[in-house]
Amino acid sequence: MSKTDTQLKHDVQAELIWDPEVNEAHIGVQCEKGVITLSGHVPDFSQKWAAEQAALRVGEVRALAVDIHVDLPDPGTYTDVDVSRSVANVLDLMSPEYSQRIKIMVEEGWLTLSGDVEWNFQRNAVLRYVSHVRGVKGVSNDINIHPIHIARDVKEEVRAALQRRAIQDIDAITISIDGPDIILSGSVHSWSEKSLVKHAVLCTPGVRNVTDNVKVIFE
Repeated sequence: MSKTDTQLKHDVQAELIWDPEVNEAHIGVQCEKGVITLSGHVPDFSQKWAAEQAALRVGEVRALAVDIHVDLPDPGTYTDVDVSRSVANVLDLMSPEYSQRIKIMVEEGWLTLSGDVEWNFQRNAVLRYVSHVRGVKGVSNDINIHPIHIARDVKEEVRAALQRRAIQDIDAITISIDGPDIILSGSVHSWSEKSLVKHAVLCTPGVRNVTDNVKVIFE
C-alpha cells in the first residue's frame, strides 16, 4: 500500500529529526503527489546538502524540490578567495590526485567543481567533504567520471559483489550497460537490498551513472 502525502511528509520530517547533521527546526516540509518540497534557512551548505540526502532516503519520495537558502552567520568574513583556498586544502588533504584533477571556481560563495575522476564514489566523496567548508553557499558538481572502458565481464563482477552482500534473489535483477552508464531493473525484497545493489554497481570501475529501476516487493 502506497503512502499518503501526509504519511510521506511525516516520514521525511522524522528522517530530518533523526539525522544529527540537520537542524530540522529551520526546515519546512511539504508534500504533494509524492513530491517533497524543502524550504527554510540554514547557516551552512552542509546542512542543506544533508537535508536533501535525508529526504531522498525516505521510501516512495518521487521527486524533491529544494528551496532552502544558506544564510551565513558571518557574511563577508569569508571571501571567494578564502573559500577557494579552503576547498583546495580539503582536496589536497583527501589526495594530491584530487587537487591535480579537479578545478575550483567560486563566485559569491557558490562553488563549481569540474574535472574528472575514475570512480563515482570519488565524485560523491569530494562533494561530501567540500560541503563543510565555511563560506560555501552552494555547490555545482560538474566533475565527470573519466570514460575508461568498462570490462565486458562487468555483469559477473556485479553478480559476485551482490553474492558477497547476501542478496536473496540475484537472478531477479537485470543489469544493462549503456556506455559508462548502467541500468538496473528487476526486484528485491527490502529497501536495504535495493541500496546494496546500487552501491555494488557504483563501486564498479568506470561506471558514471546508475539508473535504478529496481522495485521493492514485500512478501
